[in-house]
Amino acid sequence: MPATGLIAVYLSGCVGIQTRSEREVRSEFKSLAETYRPGERKVTLPALDSNATLATFLTYAMLNQPRVEMAYYEYAAQIERITLARSLSDPRFTFQMDVTNVISTIMPGLMIDIPWPTKLTARADVAAAVSRTRYFDYENAVLQTAFEVKRPYYQLHFLNERIRLNRKMLILMSQVEEIARAQDEAGKVTLQDVLRAQIEQERLKNDIANLEDSRNPLMSKLKTALGMTPGQPNPPMPLRFEPTKLDVSSDQLYTIVMAHNLRLKAMESEVRAAEEGINLARKSQYPDFTVGVEADVKAAPIMWRPKLDVTLPIWRDKIAAEIAAAQAEKNAASAKLTAEQIQLAVDFADKSFTYREAKRNLKLLTDGLLAKAQLSLDVALSAYSSGKIDFINLLDAERALLEFQLAEVEARLQCETALAELSLIIGMRPQGAPIPGPADTKPLIKE
Repeated sequence: MPATGLIAVYLSGCVGIQTRSEREVRSEFKSLAETYRPGERKVTLPALDSNATLATFLTYAMLNQPRVEMAYYEYAAQIERITLARSLSDPRFTFQMDVTNVISTIMPGLMIDIPWPTKLTARADVAAAVSRTRYFDYENAVLQTAFEVKRPYYQLHFLNERIRLNRKMLILMSQVEEIARAQDEAGKVTLQDVLRAQIEQERLKNDIANLEDSRNPLMSKLKTALGMTPGQPNPPMPLRFEPTKLDVSSDQLYTIVMAHNLRLKAMESEVRAAEEGINLARKSQYPDFTVGVEADVKAAPIMWRPKLDVTLPIWRDKIAAEIAAAQAEKNAASAKLTAEQIQLAVDFADKSFTYREAKRNLKLLTDGLLAKAQLSLDVALSAYSSGKIDFINLLDAERALLEFQLAEVEARLQCETALAELSLIIGMRPQGAPIPGPADTKPLIKE
């Protein structure tokens, strides 16, 4: 009994032996933890004031977004499951007594289940491969958060541009109304021109009010992306707009996407986990063991009884089914990866087209249409003041200029949004991302 007790106490302090795959992923997780949760504490968030840049907003969001934190701890949990997978089951204390009129034997014992030597390593390799999938899920959550900050950030900036243009045109139409009043008093036009100018001003005021009102939902989206609660005050928008830099040919971009996309990397990890699952399933044809010892402490001297149980994997159809199921899971993971590659190509083509279309529209507007529309309005104003054209022609020129100006703003917004979506598809790490390794500071697409 004393010997058995000592063995139990000794075993209670044992630790298992880490596999190579576990050591690798734990080392990777340690680097991540030092970046995202140094000392198991949240990193101090940067201040969001009027001097904050877009990069500051991105850093704040990536460190504060609950979705990122959830993905981090899911990855951490999977890391610990590797230890569970490669560990032996707990030893079992056994106790027997032979009783007739008196207790003739007292037999405490200790038993432990030991699987075939390579099974525990195979289980750990499966869990390690799954942990790689969880890591890419975490990294994707970081990049998705950055994208969800950029989208309302761009929308809010260009919303301000739209409001500015409408207000500028409202001022112009107020001046046109004064001209129309003067023309009416001189008998050159009718009161109808004054009323048309007033109608146009009311329309512009209504558009401005709608645009102003649309700022609230956009700000809510920005706060949500930043991980801020509804009760927190709205963050100030950066004073300086930072457009995306472009310096990679679009011909090279597709290769970069296929090599760096995080969804593909996660699915590749799923395929590797399935392959490790096949290796584990094949080991089901090997037996497992139960070993232990019992001691008759009533005997003098103490009588020891070693014990050994061996499983007999005789059900060949069961083993074959286990291997076939693992193979089917691997085939399913491979098909899922192929489907994602196809879908990724479609997404890439779509976002690339959106960007190129927006760039063409922007070039058309900035290279000619805007200047000509502005000149047309100037000529129309001068001609209307001298009574050479009617108010309808002036109104057409005013609306054409405003339409082109708003189209130019929309094209710029589409360019920035498309580039943000391409950054997400590529898997580019922004500066300040809580991910080990340097940020991807190389710009995207060459103009």
